[in-house]
Amino acid sequence: MKLILSVALALSFASSTGYASPEEDLAEYRQFFKKRFPNLSQQDYADGVYAINPIARENWEAIEEFPPYELAIEDGEELFNAPFKNGKTYASCFKNGGLKIAQNYPYWDKERQEVVTLALAINECRVSNKEQPLPYKKGDIAAILAFMKDSSRGEKIQRTLTKEQPGAIAAYESGKAFYFKRRGQLNFACAHCHMVYSGSNLRSETLSPTIGHATNWPTYRAKWGEMGTIHRRFQGCNKQVRAKPLKAQSVAYRNLEFFLTYLSNDLEMNAPSSRR
Repeated sequence: MKLILSVALALSFASSTGYASPEEDLAEYRQFFKKRFPNLSQQDYADGVYAINPIARENWEAIEEFPPYELAIEDGEELFNAPFKNGKTYASCFKNGGLKIAQNYPYWDKERQEVVTLALAINECRVSNKEQPLPYKKGDIAAILAFMKDSSRGEKIQRTLTKEQPGAIAAYESGKAFYFKRRGQLNFACAHCHMVYSGSNLRSETLSPTIGHATNWPTYRAKWGEMGTIHRRFQGCNKQVRAKPLKAQSVAYRNLEFFLTYLSNDLEMNAPSSRR
């Protein structure tokens, strides 16, 4: 009965007839996880499953002594500074030369009326400089993201969404709806794994809590044997519940990333990272 009530509680966040502001949502989600994991500090959530599984954390800390993403940071720095055919570099496309800005992505672009992620901005930089866009899930774009995100390590995610930003709130609500919608042959929502069953084991894996998911991408996953982006993970989650995945950087996935980033408010960036 307790489990059924937990499911109903978690999924009611999205289906309640009364409107809750993003700020009210954030407070409610934090309270939900505080009750579930009372010994965690707010920043602990940036460590994902390693904050709640002590054995996995011990193994992870050992790996972090020689992190597998270090080569990606080095490759990303080389790619970032390599000139395009016109002589410009990625630095010409971003504020502060592209350094220490990753914590500000994704953001709502009022003029374009859409969410702009850092990966999208990287490819738009390429296109504006007459270069071909990069594939969004892995490879060079993951390396460039690793370098840019590493420069923002320790910077806090800070987001404010108010009623004076109707487009941004609509994007947030779209991401929230995606997160709580059941899909696929297994009829699971993202919230089932990462809210209702967070901390539980699924085969050999412990399911991580929702808060903190936006802090650590791109990630080197042992399962992949390489770096990957958060949208690659979105696709993988959809496949695991036997739902058709969307394209990386689709509007729905960008809105989902926007929603998850808001839920990671006040957490420090710790990307790139390593995960199982």
